[in-house]
Amino acid sequence: MEYVGLTLQVIVAFGLLNVWLLRSGKPTRYRGNGAASMREEFAAYGLPAGVMRVVGTLKVTVALALLLGVWIPAVVFPAAILLIILMVGAFLMHLKVKDPFERSIPSLLMLGMAIALIVL
Repeated sequence: MEYVGLTLQVIVAFGLLNVWLLRSGKPTRYRGNGAASMREEFAAYGLPAGVMRVVGTLKVTVALALLLGVWIPAVVFPAAILLIILMVGAFLMHLKVKDPFERSIPSLLMLGMAIALIVL
């Protein structure tokens, strides 16, 4: 079971890093309200750019903590709790702009994986 948790940590960490460091300026079919970039997505939610920077910093921090958690397991629990909070917020933003359910799938999958990290 330990390897499942470690594998999940790495998958979640690289998923977050991919979205926030490599794909933040690119369109995806999951962006809220059909936005073409992360900046447009947060604007569509009615959130200022400063909130995007805070959320991005928190998600990258979570990702790095999960990678660090491979060697220091004590950091996984708080990182997973923070990720749960962030993913609930992401899901609520999709609801706020009345996105089709498909656009909420990544936030719900990430929420499920964060919960699994706590359980495992």
